[in-house]
Amino acid sequence: MSKTILITGASSGFGWMIANTLHQNGFTVIGTSREPEKYQDKVNFRLLRLDLANETSITEFTKQLFETISQLDVLVNNAGYMLTGIAEETSIDLGKQQFETNFWGTINLTNAILPYFRKQRSGQIITISSIMGLIGLPSKSMYSASKHALEGYFKSLRFEVNQFNIKVNMVEPMWSKTNLGSNTIASNGNIADYEQYKERVKAYFEKSMSEGEDPDTVVNVIIKLINSQNSKYRNLVGKMAGMILFLNNYAYSMFEGSIHKSVKTAK
Repeated sequence: MSKTILITGASSGFGWMIANTLHQNGFTVIGTSREPEKYQDKVNFRLLRLDLANETSITEFTKQLFETISQLDVLVNNAGYMLTGIAEETSIDLGKQQFETNFWGTINLTNAILPYFRKQRSGQIITISSIMGLIGLPSKSMYSASKHALEGYFKSLRFEVNQFNIKVNMVEPMWSKTNLGSNTIASNGNIADYEQYKERVKAYFEKSMSEGEDPDTVVNVIIKLINSQNSKYRNLVGKMAGMILFLNNYAYSMFEGSIHKSVKTAK
């Protein structure tokens, strides 16, 4: 029997790639979008309306979803965006908006789905995090904070729902050639002291993204998690991701020095 999988943010970019690949692999896929009518002709799976930053939208979506399906096997929390900018230049209002989608929206939807998972005594929650949910990098303070928050939340949740046969997995890509770089909002500050630094940081990230992993790598990890009987909680993706996490945890001064050096020499 084919598993039914819900994927948020599935109308374009990375979310679409995940949904489309899972559909091609024989899974029953339901995707979400804030404006599904724009993409209905471009997807070959069911696409429903959902705005993660709106609690009413989450309630209405969940009601509609379970009126039309009898069982959901996997929730893939993918939707989100990246707020970039120097920490001091980033307004609290923009930071709150980042958290409304990346953190609170993800948590609200997960909590809306959990009663159904508990009732059927099975389910799987796969959340797309980031290497920046485990380490800090320049100009990504709010994005990194939102991903760190997700890591902490799901790290605790997995213990609580294990008794109901509900799996919890995090996927932490490093650099992937996705649309995340273009799905960005810039902070609204303009402190002159940071101008040259911001240009170097921008060059560093553009180079890193261009040399990143093929997105199929992340998709393949997700498929492996769905098919696995004993899946891991943490799933780093990227050739250097494990080494960077090791350096961050056990030799932070070396890792910090490599970031400073990379930013200084980025062109």
